[in-house]
Amino acid sequence: MIMRKQDKTIIWPIYFDSSRTRKKGRRVSKNVAVKSPKINEIANVASKLGFQYEIIPEVSYPKKPWINTGLLLIEKKFTKEQLIKKIAMKLLKNRNNLSRKEKK
Repeated sequence: MIMRKQDKTIIWPIYFDSSRTRKKGRRVSKNVAVKSPKINEIANVASKLGFQYEIIPEVSYPKKPWINTGLLLIEKKFTKEQLIKKIAMKLLKNRNNLSRKEKK
């Protein structure tokens, strides 16, 4: 179990997953969500945004305890919602850039 750290924000990959409903854990609107985001992809985005983070790989989202998705602990510089929005926008941008490169 993860102890709550007052100076860190917990970020789960499911927050950005377009295949999930809001009820099932998605925290961003469908138009900025991506399909099946991985913890390393989110960590990469957090790094590009200049955040200090820690990956905890062997944990499961509480509503899906049978799937180990991992989580990210990110330093608190913004509210959780602001942080999620920043990551979501950058994640979507990265995915769009990747799909453009693959099409070339």
